[in-house]
Amino acid sequence: MTQPQAEYVAAPHNSDAEVALLGAIFSNNDALDRVSHFLAPEHFHEPLHARIFEAIGNLHRVGKLANPITLRTFFENDATMKELGGIAYLARLAASATTIINAEEYGRTIHETFKLRKLIDIGTGLVNEARSPTLDGTAKALVEKTEQELYGLADADKYGKGFQPFGRAVTDAIDMASAAYQRDGHLSGISTGLRDLDEKLGGLQSSDLIILAGRPSMGKTALATNIAYHVAKAYKAEYQVDGSNRVTDGGVVAFFSLEMAAEQLATRIISEQCEVSSERIRRGKISEDEFGRLVEVSQELAKLPLYIDATGGMTIGQLSSRARRIKRQRGLGLIVVDYLQLLAGSREKARDGRVQEITEITIGLKSLAKELGVPIIALSQLSRQVENRDDKRPQLSDLRESGSIEQDADVVMFVYREEYYLLRKEPRPGGPEHIDWQEAMAKAEGLAEVIIGKQRHGPTGSVPLQFNASLTRFQNLVREGHVPERFI
Repeated sequence: MTQPQAEYVAAPHNSDAEVALLGAIFSNNDALDRVSHFLAPEHFHEPLHARIFEAIGNLHRVGKLANPITLRTFFENDATMKELGGIAYLARLAASATTIINAEEYGRTIHETFKLRKLIDIGTGLVNEARSPTLDGTAKALVEKTEQELYGLADADKYGKGFQPFGRAVTDAIDMASAAYQRDGHLSGISTGLRDLDEKLGGLQSSDLIILAGRPSMGKTALATNIAYHVAKAYKAEYQVDGSNRVTDGGVVAFFSLEMAAEQLATRIISEQCEVSSERIRRGKISEDEFGRLVEVSQELAKLPLYIDATGGMTIGQLSSRARRIKRQRGLGLIVVDYLQLLAGSREKARDGRVQEITEITIGLKSLAKELGVPIIALSQLSRQVENRDDKRPQLSDLRESGSIEQDADVVMFVYREEYYLLRKEPRPGGPEHIDWQEAMAKAEGLAEVIIGKQRHGPTGSVPLQFNASLTRFQNLVREGHVPERFI
């Protein structure tokens, strides 16, 4: 018995929409402006139509009229054009022109069929790889790869993948400068909520990998949590006609807590806002008034666009997949990773050693920041060599596996508190050394420094802050005649 032959099914396309769009552009070149922000030559199914659309765009960018006559020289020797009747095909496209009003609709139809074709390609690739896995391939790796491809397709409306005209980059730079001029504090990036730190950084810049490092008990997680809370608290967005939201301040925050449980992070934020120490909250040693305040603050915090993933042992691939998912579903303005050394790389890099694995992780975080267009704050531990120096202020060489971390980061910041080290060196009471120690403690008490050791876009230096250990709160430093500002 003979098997029935599989019926050939053409890939999704709409040649009529392609012809109608090109005709509309020939009729009125202004129609190109209605589709150029989302439609590219590769979105066309017919290769000849893609080349015609590209040629039209090239002429339009230099201010020349695009019509069958001006395009003639581009296609006189085109083999496909000759098969369709030569240059007369351009005239037929122009004759099929419809109203310019429908140009965007035709463009959307072309783009939609392109995405359907890409879905088929991704699905086919998934089936083929699942049937014939490579030696090092795993189901988890295949899922992560497919999810990345799907995210790229979902994000395909954004122009600028690959090469882009310099004029577009200039326009984006002017838009950023305009936004900074109009924003409070004149920041080009997202505010950290700390005045002097914002002054040094210009805010948290999109696509930046920001390393926040320090020895244990310096307050890395506290500072990262304070910043994450402020960014989420400041979140404002305006609804656009096309159904999207334009963020005007703050942002949605994804906090990957690889060391601390979600409820512990939440307790820190509640403590900071209620002004009740987290230790007393955990032990239940609070008054009725304090409990009422805690409940009230908790209800407000529950509305914040701050999402915590406390999964332990996460790989850089898993983190990237989850970040893409939350951006697709809810939008995203900032990613915090606590902390970098608890992330895992691929099995192959792990076999090559920890330095190679960390290199893969930092490269992955930087790539993710660029892909999603958001700043990433990654916390990092420092090596113990800090403890062997008289001056405990950290420096770039103190970063664990410092080569890759320092190289891939756009900003490297260190948290340092002199008070912590002085407390461990208290001399015997009663002697002159103890009096000197008390004077040093009086100067250092409640003070912290954020030392900017590297910054691609701006200056390095030290930013003094106030730190309340019981509330895990960083604040702007008190200045004479001013009341200290805090996160509100």
